[in-house]
Amino acid sequence: MKASAPLPSKERNILEHLLYLPLLLTVLERDRESTYKTPFKLRKVYENLLENTIIKIQGDLQHFKNLMNSQRMKLVKGRNNGEYTEYHFYINNDYYICRYTNNELKTNTEKLLTYYFFKEGRNEQNQFR
Repeated sequence: MKASAPLPSKERNILEHLLYLPLLLTVLERDRESTYKTPFKLRKVYENLLENTIIKIQGDLQHFKNLMNSQRMKLVKGRNNGEYTEYHFYINNDYYICRYTNNELKTNTEKLLTYYFFKEGRNEQNQFR
């Protein structure tokens, strides 16, 4: 049944982490591959930064997957028309359709990367909005 009420913020936060964390992992994996092909004077520092960040994100992703499963939620990627991407959020027996501009997805992925690189160890709240 399609929900007419707004998506609850707690559930939205969980599902958005499940949306953005895999995007961030993809970016970091590509960057890690680039470090092998690009000459760096201090290559090991960059490789360690990327590797440690990837490990933290994988742990967080597993945490949010566990939350999603325990609360009977599901995230399904919908269509992408080049300007926006649609996601279907299922919570119990309700579902919500959320559309994100591709620019919004990129901007929020950059914010999340900044969080992991610079703030993750400082117990600051990890929010997109």
